[in-house]
Parts: sequence; structure tokens; C-alpha cells
Amino acid sequence: TSELNKHKPWIETTYHGIVTENDDKVLLDPPLIALDKDAPLRYAGEICGFRIHGQNVPFEAVVLDKSTGEGVIRAKGPLDCELQKEHTFTLQAYDCGEGPDGANMKKSHKATVHIQVNDINEYAPVFKEKSYKATVMEGKQYDSILRVEAVDADCSFQFSQICSYDIVTPEVPFTVDKDGYIKNTEKLNYGKERMYKLTVTAYDCGKNRASEDVLVKINVKPTCKPGWTGFNKRIEYEPGTGSLPLFPSVHLETCDEPITSIQANIELETNHIGKGCDRDTYSEKALHKLCGASGGGTVELLPAPSSATNWTVGLPTDNGHDSDQVFEFNGTQAVKVPEGVVSTSLKEPFTVSVWMRHGPGAHDKETVLCNSDKTGMNRHHYSLYVHNCRLILLLRQEPTETENYKPAEFHWKLDQVCDKEWHHYVVNVEFPSVSLFVDGASFEPFLVTEDYPLRPSKIDSQLTIGACWQGKAALPPPAGRSAPRPRDVLSGHMAQFFRGNLAGLMIHSGKMENKKVIDCLYTCKEGLDVQLPEEVATSIKVEFNPNQSSLSVEGDDIDAFDKVMQHISYLNSRQFPTPGIRHLRVSTTVKCFKEEACVTVPDAEGYVMVLQPEEPKISLSGIDHFARGAAEFESPEGVTLFPELRIVSTITREVEAEVETVVSEEIMHNLDTCEVSALGDELDGEHESLELDPAQLTQRSLEMTSSTLGLVITGVSTMAQYETVLHLIRYKNWHTEALFDRKFKLVCSELNGRYISNDFKVEVRPGSRTPPHLLIGAGSQRPNFINPVHHASVDLSGHNLVNPHQASVVPSAATVVIVVCVSFLVFMIVLGVFRVRATHQGVARDQEAGKENEMDWDDSALTITVNPMEVGAQEEDDITSAESESSEEEEGAEEEGQQGASRQQQLEWDDSTLTY
Repeated sequence: TSELNKHKPWIETTYHGIVTENDDKVLLDPPLIALDKDAPLRYAGEICGFRIHGQNVPFEAVVLDKSTGEGVIRAKGPLDCELQKEHTFTLQAYDCGEGPDGANMKKSHKATVHIQVNDINEYAPVFKEKSYKATVMEGKQYDSILRVEAVDADCSFQFSQICSYDIVTPEVPFTVDKDGYIKNTEKLNYGKERMYKLTVTAYDCGKNRASEDVLVKINVKPTCKPGWTGFNKRIEYEPGTGSLPLFPSVHLETCDEPITSIQANIELETNHIGKGCDRDTYSEKALHKLCGASGGGTVELLPAPSSATNWTVGLPTDNGHDSDQVFEFNGTQAVKVPEGVVSTSLKEPFTVSVWMRHGPGAHDKETVLCNSDKTGMNRHHYSLYVHNCRLILLLRQEPTETENYKPAEFHWKLDQVCDKEWHHYVVNVEFPSVSLFVDGASFEPFLVTEDYPLRPSKIDSQLTIGACWQGKAALPPPAGRSAPRPRDVLSGHMAQFFRGNLAGLMIHSGKMENKKVIDCLYTCKEGLDVQLPEEVATSIKVEFNPNQSSLSVEGDDIDAFDKVMQHISYLNSRQFPTPGIRHLRVSTTVKCFKEEACVTVPDAEGYVMVLQPEEPKISLSGIDHFARGAAEFESPEGVTLFPELRIVSTITREVEAEVETVVSEEIMHNLDTCEVSALGDELDGEHESLELDPAQLTQRSLEMTSSTLGLVITGVSTMAQYETVLHLIRYKNWHTEALFDRKFKLVCSELNGRYISNDFKVEVRPGSRTPPHLLIGAGSQRPNFINPVHHASVDLSGHNLVNPHQASVVPSAATVVIVVCVSFLVFMIVLGVFRVRATHQGVARDQEAGKENEMDWDDSALTITVNPMEVGAQEEDDITSAESESSEEEEGAEEEGQQGASRQQQLEWDDSTLTY
């Protein structure tokens, strides 16, 4: 039998096959054919099968024709190229042996089979990121802005390769290449578009499109310009709110340059406000007191124009309300100070202080203050003037026994004299030494010249401001006269005119060397402020200028620098600031490693808008007309003019609610002037006066001036203090027979007239000295300003209208008349009682109508006596004088409530003191 199956089958040593995934048919090269040399013998020459060797081989080999040895390899199930691209295994063919039972079967050698699984394009491209974003600078052309990238899960190169990308969004200035790089096709403009949104898709090489397109955001950044960002140009300041941060969110952009140092100067421009910045606008005299300057001997030479100080009336000035009282001198104007305002003797130490704003000017002398001869010799006794940016004080000594040279001119060379800015000058004179303070800083004279003292002379001197008086020489006196006659004196003229602004010119007896006082006089009430955060306090250096209108910040760390800038604030400590714009400028210098200014930072400019403060309404109220007995007017004490005066100040605010409502709120502030003036005729000093105890004023640091017009109280003090002082003003009149009534007006104000109260008018009326017995029987001459029936608004119930004390003063002649008419009198008394009761009822009715009225008569000095002889006649008479119309109807409910108890003891009218 062994001779029947002599040979082994033969197959190729290597096969290569291809199969497509999801298919089972394998294409082999070469084809699978097994040969056996025992052919054509049956069984021995036939191929019965192929055996595959290997683990988990997903293929099987099948014999198609036993006799030819032809076979195929096929996949057992679906293949996944993505899991395994290639398969390698070994294959053996075996023959059918020697019979049907396969005995003595022979195997071929093992052939190696390599099968590649062919891919089908079953997967679509997928982008690696959900979205893409990038930032580009405007005006720049990029080769590549960013790259988008998609992947494909297919296993083959063809189907897993991304062959192209495409921007789906139409009309955008961008393109994408086959590798996913996006670039701009034109220069981008931040002003035109700040951000682009693109939709991008991808295709594999089998032209499969991405399952989901991707969003690409491209931000356009403006060209990096070094500078301050987050800088608000307009900052609103609400008065009374304290410090306001000016740059709360500021940041210095340096465009990533390597910085070594930063310096910023912050300037607050306040030159147009008052005298260089916001200060309290009280009179200079009041400010000296507030600042603690020693009292006494202070004379204001440029006061606000008024009836008492009228020499400044002709000078141009600002309105003097929101800001300080400033006078302009244009080179043609000057004023003469009246005689007696300033003592001509300046031997004692004295001080001249002034606010001055002056430009470079011409080369001529320009006089601030000058005391010169009125006539004749044209000598300058003392003067303060500017010349070529120098401040010069001329002080000629008066005649002395010794004719030695003495210091006469003191020169200071000062930039401040010519910089067109406001400065505060204080000149202390204690001969022979003179000291100068400018804005609180001390300056020594660079030159002192000497001269002889003046020669004795009887010529009067003239004090002028803004120029010097040049008196012309007089004609020679006629024979026999030692002095020229008035008609021989020729008129003089002004010379050496000042060009600029002056304010607060004062002469003060004694020296003013207290630095605190001088600083107080010129220190601004507004300025820059900074609270340094602890973490940057050591690394950043901050310096202020004296009046806090500018500060410099220096450091090397941008973050710390930003923090300091964010803590710089504006502060105005005035209760009622001057409203308006304060310009703000930040100038910055940045240096890099080579100590060069490598980054140019433009100036940042804005402004602080100080809003209009709520305007206070100062209200004066109280008893506005009353009568007193003549004896009170003539007594040493006189009559209290404002016994129940009240001073109240309110502001009106809008409250934001569902419905806008306006509320009135009482506030406290100072007053600086109250003026009491006589209405009608001026005060006659021979028989009337207004008086106030000077000690009461002194202890409250107030001053008073009086004239025939009235009196003026000045000084900065609280409303309560002024109220107390005004209560003490007394009016005296020792000639009341000629006085029917006297009217006065009271006006109070704050901040040099910026806020003015209402005109509070008060009318006082004295009783007369007519003997009481003349009243009896004078039925046709009843007082024409009393109508107790129709015009009463005071409650007379409970009062005894017949004064029992009058019986004791009725003379005997009147008694005779009463006895003769006793029978008629009894009848009239009965009728009188009836009328009195009717009067009570009428009073009660009229009182209700009178509740709404505000005027209040204080009748505390008068009593009412009803003459029974007149009762019948009252029904026929219809007396309606101006007094009866107004006197009783005007009592307000408020005063009645406060004073009702005392009034019930006082409201008895006594006609016995009235003349008819």
C-alpha cells in the first residue's frame, strides 16, 4: 500500500492575499493550487484539504477541486481593517491518502500566507478640538494665524488621510490650506470688525466630509499702543462725599516691553478756581481769624465793595459768590484808600499780606501798595511793587535825630512774580529786618539798599493800591504865608500802574511768623490724595507738590504701579465747593534696560466735574412787629429787637422713589455776616440807637461796625452763635413822642454773600405818654388801630378787660362827671356787659379764621381799658385803620402754641398811654 501514495502534495512557499473588510473573499497571488505527483491516481493523487496553522486566524482554506488541487481562502466572518490591517499564517495541503479512509495521508510543506485587509471609507473626518480661537493684531498680514486639524478613523492611508479643509462661512478675509493652516487674506481693521466667526470643514481623500464642522473665533486686537487703559475722561464729584478715586480701573499698557522704571505726574488744574484753587471765600479778615492770626490791628485794604467800604467799587472783579473776591488791575486803574483806614505810623512791627497774580509784564515799576506825599515833594514813604520779576519793598524811615544811612529797599528775585499764577505773599517788617513768605516758603532778600531817612515835612500822605500817587509841587506861598493856599496846590496823578490781579491785601499790626497760620491762609481746600496699599508702600515712591494739585509716582513694577494709581483720589473739604471743571492730566515716562525712554506713553487727559452743591436756604423768622411801653424804649436796656429770632438753613433734595418726591432737610453751617439796617429814615444819633454789648461779640470772635444806617456783625461763626448775639441787640429811643413806629431789616449771609437769607423785617411801636384822664369820655377818638370786635385773633377769654388798677389813678374831676351821670351810667354798664359778652363770642369766631396768618404782634407792654362811655358809640363807628387790619389777624398757630401761656398774662391793652 505504501507504494500507492508515494509523493507529498506541493504548494508555493509564499502567498499574498487581499481581502476587503466586510467581505470574505480573498484574492491570492499566486492562486491556491496544490499539486501531487501521484496524480492521476485516485486518492493518492487527489488533494483532500488545506490546514491553516496559527492562533485565532479568521480565515479558512477550502478545496474547490480535489483532482486539480484548486482551493480558496476565505474569511470566517466580517473583517475590520481598523482592528487589524494584515494577517499572516501558515498553510499545508494534504492528499487523500490511499483510500476513502485517508490512510497513509501525506502533507505538503508549510507555506506562509500574507493577507492584507483592504479598507472601505466608512469613517468621516473628526476635528481634534470642539472649537478654535486666536487673537491677531490689526493691520498685520499673517502667514499663519492658527491650525485646525481633523483626523479620520479609517485604516488606510487613502481614507484616513485628510486631503482638504474648507471655510464654509462666506465672504470672510481668511483662507485655509490643505494642512489646516488659516491666514488672513487682507490686513484686518479693529474698527471695522473686532471678532470673526468662521465655520471650517474637512474632507478625507475619499471625499468624505467631516461629520461636524468646527467653529473658529478670531479676535482682532487693536495695534498695541502704549498708554493708560480704563481711564475715565469725566469724573463727577458730589460735594460732601469725601475722597473720590480718580482712576479705579486704570492699567498701564507697555506692549510687553522690558520695563525698568515708570514715572507718572498727575496734575489737577485748578488755576481758574478762585485764587488758584478752591478755598473758603470768607473775607480776608475773617480768614485771618479762622487761621489763628493774632487779633487786633488788622485792616483789609481790598474789601468787598459795600456802603462802609466803597473805595473798591470801581474795580473790575469776579462775582464774589462761588469763588474768592478778586480784583483786576489793567494798568490804568488804581484806588485811593480813605484817610484814617490805616495808621500812617508804621514804627511798630507790621505785616503786609496779599494774593497776587502777575505775568512777565513790561520793564516799568508796577505798584501794589504805595504811601506817598499828597502834594509837593512827591516822596514815597513806603511801597510794595514789582519790577523785572522782582518783589521790592520800599520803606523810608521817618525823620530822626541821626541822619545815618538805613536800609530802605528790600529786593527779592522770584519766579512766582512773573509766572501768571496766584501766589500768597506775607511781608513781615520789624525794622531793620524784613522777612518774606511766598506760599508758606521763606525767602531772604538778595539785595538791600540803604538811604537817608526822610526830611521833616508837614505834607499829608496818600495811600493807594494799584499805582502810586504823584502829587504835583505847589506854587510858592504868597508873601506873608508859610504854607501854600489850597488854590495854589496843583492836582496830581497816578503813576506806576499795576497789571494783574490782587486780592486779600491786608496790613496787620505785629509780625505773622507762625508757619501754621501762614500755611492755613494759602492751603487749598481741594486737591489730590492717595492712600498707599500696604503691599506696595515700599516699592512705589509718591511725592506731592505743596498745594496738592500735582503728585508724582515712581516705581518699576507695573502691577504695583497700577494699584497706586487706582488709589489716587480727589478731595474737596469745603461744605459748599465751587462747582465746575478741574482738568486732569497724567504724563508718563517709561524707561527700559538701557535707561532710555523706549516706550512712549501719550498723556492721558480728563476732568473732574464738581457738581453744584445743594444751595442752602437761610430763613430768618420770629416776631415781626410788636408794641412796647414808651418807658421801655427810654430805659437803659432799651427794647430787644429780635426777642424770638430763629435762624434755620435747609436744603431741598430730590428723593428717587416710585414717585419722585422733593424733601427739605435742615443743615448746619456757618454765617459770616448779619446786617441790621433801619428802614425809612436813617438813625438819628441824638435820640435813638442800636446797641450791642461788645464783650458778647469778642467772646465769640465777632466784630461789629455801626453807622446811621444800622449795624453790621461780621466774623465766621455758627448760626446758633449769631442767633444768640442777635437776641442781644437792643433799640433805644429817648424821644418817643415823635415816634409812631420804627422798622428794621435783618439779613444774614454765608461765604461773603454767596448764600443770603430772606429779608426779615421787624416793626416796633411805642406807647405814648397821654395822661389817662383824657381818655374818659373821648368817645369820638377811640384808638384807630384797635378794633377788638372785628379784627382780633388773640384769645381774650379769661381776661379782665377792665383793669382794676385804673380806678386808682382817675382824678377827682372825672369822679364828678361820673356822679352827675350815675343814672345814665348804670344803664350803660348793663349795655356794656352785654357788648363785652358779644365781643368774646366774636373773638372766638375770628380766632379760628386768624389761625392761618403768620404775623405776630407782641402786645406785652400794652393793656386794654374799655371805656363804658364809648360802648354805645362803637356800634355806629366803623374804624378800619391799616393797623387794625394787620395787627391782630396775623398771629400764627406756631407762636401761639409756644407763647400762649405768657401771652394770657400780657394781652391787656392800656389805651391810657396812647395819643389820638
